[in-house]
Amino acid sequence: MRWIAAVLLSAICGLAQAGDPAYTVRDTDLRAKPFSDAESLSVIAANSKVEILQRKSSWMQVKVAGATGWVKMLSLRLSSSTGLRKSGDSGLAALFNVASTGNSGSTVTTGVRGLSEEQLKNTHANPQELEQAHAYAVSKAEAKRFAQEGRLSARDMAYLPEVKGDN
Repeated sequence: MRWIAAVLLSAICGLAQAGDPAYTVRDTDLRAKPFSDAESLSVIAANSKVEILQRKSSWMQVKVAGATGWVKMLSLRLSSSTGLRKSGDSGLAALFNVASTGNSGSTVTTGVRGLSEEQLKNTHANPQELEQAHAYAVSKAEAKRFAQEGRLSARDMAYLPEVKGDN
């Protein structure tokens, strides 16, 4: 179970490559540096197309309308070959909803979106997708550094009970 969580986290963090187009999911501050308290250069309107230049921790350096700056990674939606999706997500982001709330910090909430209970019960292995997910793996040191930069703290979580039946 741990490796599944690690693969999903690293996949979410490593989806974008330099030169990839993306779209803002909400009005987003374009910052001079990859820090929440860095100078705001401008505000990028929701659904604006940006070009990803590089990733640093949970920040993406982007180019938009001739300006270059940094935005939070979770403020972007990667484009897909089918164009913009009405749900506002693409790739793995279509499965997960991550939100920032409150004045004192961030709360991350994860849940399955867009899949029915029947679809979840009737899943099938896809070796090609699993192999692609392995490409997003990060080292323990890199994951720890990412967590520290995001001021995340470790929590012990009980494992879900194993499901008896067809596996």
